[in-house]
Amino acid sequence: MITTLLLVASLAIPNNFLLYEKAAAKKDDNPETSWSASGKKAARLVVNPCQQAKLGQSGRRQARTLIYTAVPDYSKSEQVILYSSPAAAGKALRDLQAAVRVCGTSGYRYSASTVDLGDNALKVTGQAYQGKKAAVGGERAIVTRRANALILYTVSGEWGKPAKGDFQQQTKDAKRMLAKVCTIANC
Repeated sequence: MITTLLLVASLAIPNNFLLYEKAAAKKDDNPETSWSASGKKAARLVVNPCQQAKLGQSGRRQARTLIYTAVPDYSKSEQVILYSSPAAAGKALRDLQAAVRVCGTSGYRYSASTVDLGDNALKVTGQAYQGKKAAVGGERAIVTRRANALILYTVSGEWGKPAKGDFQQQTKDAKRMLAKVCTIANC
């Protein structure tokens, strides 16, 4: 019984585990910026092309989400989700990749490519378009899986045409989280 309780407790996402939690906890008097934090297991994926509430929900055990918003049009987010198994986390990543392929409109398109991070990873681009030309506005995300953990970092803002450099901070953050996620995941 005690061993089971210790195992369950060790799989929880502790406070201040996410990279931006200390920044999110600081008092900010600027009315144009804000942080929101959630430990809700059922939180939506921060990368969700179809805006489906059920995307990535099956098999979840824990989730922690941070979202920073700066008016008028900048945001970044960090999300770590623990699933019941590596297979459940892998399914969530595959379901997200399928959503990238089918969702979007002629004015806002999504694309994804695999990257070499963790056990599996996607680089997801959301981009506004006017006709065939990239317009201002978009989202850049790195979504990676390590064992039974899914790790997501996004930045949204006034992006122009997608470029490799758009993913530098998200990739750096994902690598930092991958280095420590095994302390709570079943690696």
